[in-house]
Amino acid sequence: MSERVDLWNNGNLVQDIFLGEIKVPVKVLRNDSFQAWYLLQPRENGNKSSKTDDLGSLRLNICYTEDCVLPSEYYTSLRNLLLKSSDVQPISASAAYILSEVCRDKYDAVLPLVRLLLHHQKLVPFVAAVAELDLKDTQEANTIFRGNSLATRCVDEMMKIVGKHYLKVTLKPVIDEICESPKPCEIDPIKLKEGDNVEINMENLRYYVDKVFREIVRSSISCPTLMCDVFYSLRHLAAKRFPNDPHVQYSAVSSFVFLRFFAVAVVSPHTFHLRPHHPDAQTSRTLTLISKAIQTLGSWGSLNKTKLSSFKETFMCEFFKTFQEDTFTESVKKFLDDVSSTESKEPSGVSEPVHLKEGEMYKRAQGRTRIGKKNFKKRWFCLTSREFTYHKQQDKEPIFTIPIKNILAVEKLDESSFNKKNMFQVLHGEKPLYIQANNCVEASEWIEALCRVTRCNQKRLSFYHPSAFLNGNWLCCKATAESTEGCARCTADVPADTQIEIDGDRETERIYSLFTINRSKLQKLEEACGSIAVYQGPRKEPDDYSNFTIEDSVATFHTLQQIIDIVEKLNESHEKYQKKRSSSAKYGSEENPIVGKVS
Repeated sequence: MSERVDLWNNGNLVQDIFLGEIKVPVKVLRNDSFQAWYLLQPRENGNKSSKTDDLGSLRLNICYTEDCVLPSEYYTSLRNLLLKSSDVQPISASAAYILSEVCRDKYDAVLPLVRLLLHHQKLVPFVAAVAELDLKDTQEANTIFRGNSLATRCVDEMMKIVGKHYLKVTLKPVIDEICESPKPCEIDPIKLKEGDNVEINMENLRYYVDKVFREIVRSSISCPTLMCDVFYSLRHLAAKRFPNDPHVQYSAVSSFVFLRFFAVAVVSPHTFHLRPHHPDAQTSRTLTLISKAIQTLGSWGSLNKTKLSSFKETFMCEFFKTFQEDTFTESVKKFLDDVSSTESKEPSGVSEPVHLKEGEMYKRAQGRTRIGKKNFKKRWFCLTSREFTYHKQQDKEPIFTIPIKNILAVEKLDESSFNKKNMFQVLHGEKPLYIQANNCVEASEWIEALCRVTRCNQKRLSFYHPSAFLNGNWLCCKATAESTEGCARCTADVPADTQIEIDGDRETERIYSLFTINRSKLQKLEEACGSIAVYQGPRKEPDDYSNFTIEDSVATFHTLQQIIDIVEKLNESHEKYQKKRSSSAKYGSEENPIVGKVS
């Protein structure tokens, strides 16, 4: 197993140039620090490359940090303190916010924090709380969520984690076309080469922009539930902050989904795993121009004559004169409505129900309390963007209809319920609808399709019963009341291929390490809170804590004391655990390796 390192020449006036690559075996990283020279190799993607001798060499200095993750119970106090952050008033006094304050690089704090909150379904309320704090300092609606605050970084990281599959199904086909069958798209007169036709290039660019834009505005049905929930919160917070601006609720969402998500993925497809390598110079330039266009098209209300004069490049201004059509702004508005609504809606630009899936499966009669073969009937099922129905036969009138907005959850059903495989359940407020697919692939496809179309339903369940209610009790938890809340957390609120594997203890350990590294800043912040509490008068000289956000010194001081106390206890636990492991583990084992060379 090895890691690949690419070396590029990044110039301000020219496109990035590939210089060579190396592969480093992972086993060399066992040392705390590793230094060595490697000969640069040509890129392994079938492209014509220089001879190995012509590429030069690269010296690597690789350092890494190893975290020792303790058993889960050691992290209970720190985990609970972090997870209740969204409930702390003000949010700046919470443990999660303080973590971002004391870390020099906010990214170090954001990544483990977002993953931990995602793992425990606490990210949406936290993002809403820090976004509201962000909006207090936003004076102009047109600058909303444009900076690198804790709120914007959390949303950025969330989109990268949960939006991978969304990007793949939306952009990868068109990005592949652009990279594999490139057309000249340069429209900057200064960069045109001899023989280039600017009119043809503009037509090529317009073709690509139209295609990418069309794929994006038609993709709302694939947008992950979590992204929709976050966008909904941001939209309403923005409307509350700027009640007299009718467009701000759209720009609050477009600043993320267009500017920070789709536009970034277009210009750097390799970083989002849409392409295996950095594109060549011409393709990279084409993607840059497309990305600029997508950013502008996604900025709700920006396509008007008064705004065109604000373009820095005259050639882009001329290009966008061809986009003065209401259909573009209306398409953006409908798309943003779809991905930030509380209820499922039709895909953008569609007035009639969209047919999504149909097929023959078996259903169990609803309300039956006993097991029996006669209770299962073959039926024709049909899913549209508005309703889920089943019929006696294809093309017959539906026997039963469930409006999409009424579906509360779609989950697998334990095989033990009816001694049948490939079963799933649709929960919709009445009796659960139990369905048996013909095979496991078909079952997964139906669950995914139903989950996608119901992803924005406001009353989605958080818990469900994995087994059926039969003979007076739930088979899974033995509860005797049919109305008892589910005993298992819902797992299918996003498609199976977007499920995230997160080790909560690993992320909590990383956060503990960050608090430990920044212990001196915790103490400075603690001193600052004490100083504010004691002396409330005006200050003539700058304070040491002027870079900290302290809205409530008492609440912040209290949280800091909790953090420091928890960190000290974890330090002791680490020392004891390491000593215990070293003394009990056999010398030479993985837990207690031999240090030094064997003579």
